[in-house]
Amino acid sequence: MDLAIRTGALTRTFGSFCAVDKIDLEVPKGTFFGFLGPNGAGKSTTIKMLTGLLAPTSGRIEVLGQDPRVHAQALVMKSRIGVVPEDLALFDNLTAAEYLTFIGRMHSIRKDLLRQRIDELLPLLDLKKDETKLTVEYSSGMKKKLALAAALLPDPDLLFLDEPFEGVDAVASRTIRKLLTTFVERGSTVFLTSHVLEIVERLCTHVGIIVGGALVEQAAMDELGSGGSLEARFLEVVGTDVEQDPQLSWLEEPGL
Repeated sequence: MDLAIRTGALTRTFGSFCAVDKIDLEVPKGTFFGFLGPNGAGKSTTIKMLTGLLAPTSGRIEVLGQDPRVHAQALVMKSRIGVVPEDLALFDNLTAAEYLTFIGRMHSIRKDLLRQRIDELLPLLDLKKDETKLTVEYSSGMKKKLALAAALLPDPDLLFLDEPFEGVDAVASRTIRKLLTTFVERGSTVFLTSHVLEIVERLCTHVGIIVGGALVEQAAMDELGSGGSLEARFLEVVGTDVEQDPQLSWLEEPGL
């Protein structure tokens, strides 16, 4: 099996706290991989290690056949991936077009091709009408869309998306879903984290579930237990009692 991502006993600790605990992750090329887990499970820490932003404490990493811990291989890997991180880092005093131009030059994209891609990305992600606005004035949803445009700009083989739909309106969300589906259909790979299980179930071909830093589930979507329901399987794996109803004493009292 040709893999876009492979890790072996990948571990990251912060002092005495183990954020990611010996995970063996395998993501086949050309798949839409959903990486799920509760808050604080280790999803973002894993992405930071896979993209070379954070060094692992121990273990092995291979992304598109490259080891991000080795400088020369990391440069090759980073030229072939796109990333929408948890913490967006945009330049406040640039317009969207200026920011994308900067990103394109960093990737050495030919000037005419760069202009063509920017001219297609801005209207597609509904950023064209605000083309004179600086990114510091953007809403969180607009910033998320601009970060996605920057990630797609170099035409990567692998996209890492950390909560890409957070703060994005329904119309833009639909556009992004179609865009990502097309991206995978042409043979590229998406590695997605999201708390919206409905989106993951609709888009993803494979899933991995991390709980307390440990990878507890990894399978093709059609191989999941619990009758194929992602929500049921997720709740089962993370140990949540699906029969337990949330209760607040004052909500049980009759209304005034």
